[in-house]
Amino acid sequence: MKSITAVNRLAALAQESRLAVFRLLVQKGPEGLCVSDIQSALKVPSATLSFHLKELVNAGLLKSRQEGRFIYYAPDFKAMNDLLGYLTENCCAGEPCDVECAPKTARLEK
Repeated sequence: MKSITAVNRLAALAQESRLAVFRLLVQKGPEGLCVSDIQSALKVPSATLSFHLKELVNAGLLKSRQEGRFIYYAPDFKAMNDLLGYLTENCCAGEPCDVECAPKTARLEK
């Protein structure tokens, strides 16, 4: 991953409403949610939500799809995992991580 891509993705998440949207969609999994369900869950005005969704899509963190008259948004898990990998790829100077710094998912696998 290029550093500018990481910066853009982190910048998109560095806003409270966008982070809440992203976390909600990650919790919901690959199917995502339609806009009205996101709006209901987070109590965000539609114009504000639209802006935040656009920012997350432009950063490559969300994907959208249309089903009939509804638009669904879902996290791009590959992009999320690529960002996490970029942030942790040189952890512990390439040596196996100890428990404190190993990613939570790696700790759960042990």
